[in-house]
Amino acid sequence: MNCAVTGLHADELRRGAEELGIKLNPVQETQLLAYLALLIKWNKAYNLTAVRDPDEMVSRHLLDSLSVVPHVAEAGKHWLDVGSGGGMPGIPLAIMFADAQFTLLDSNGKKTRFLTQVKLELKLDNLEVIHSRVESFKPARPFEGICSRAFSSLEDFANWTRHLGGPDTRWLAMKGVHPDDELQVLPADFKLQETHVLKVPGCQGQRHLLILRRSTTSGMFARAR
Repeated sequence: MNCAVTGLHADELRRGAEELGIKLNPVQETQLLAYLALLIKWNKAYNLTAVRDPDEMVSRHLLDSLSVVPHVAEAGKHWLDVGSGGGMPGIPLAIMFADAQFTLLDSNGKKTRFLTQVKLELKLDNLEVIHSRVESFKPARPFEGICSRAFSSLEDFANWTRHLGGPDTRWLAMKGVHPDDELQVLPADFKLQETHVLKVPGCQGQRHLLILRRSTTSGMFARAR
């Protein structure tokens, strides 16, 4: 294990996962900590996250990503993480769901190089990294789930990704404070299906998950009207 990742980090991850109702197997725990080590190492040069203190990364990145595991488990096996940046929540979710496929998309070349390195080092065969703007991305088939973490406003998230979903797609937006203002300007064809308060061990402040569904479909997969 990288010297930047200690037994204390492993204990915090294990305890935090248990608080979230998640039992990590040894492979998952090892991969999550290896990912954390790579994030710490590459963050020094690539500015992958504003969180610089490794002691904060377990809660603010790993456990925060794991907090949506129950909702991902309900929504199919073909996922897109939009604006993945340093790989949250896509990489932890790919580790947790080895039988599902995760596509991580980002327009920043440095970040996609990091994501590709993580894929190679952790041998995540269920992970695909795409360097592209979301508006230009044209996958072969619609995603069953599309998630984002601090990527954009709900309006932009919906408008930029509507062509990537189908009639059964669920859009999962991870937010801090509940975005009442953003919901007021949500595109007419998108509806808020569920809101969940996320209790992330070790994280201060509010965390919310908003699950959206699209009410109409047309075009490539779901073209804007």
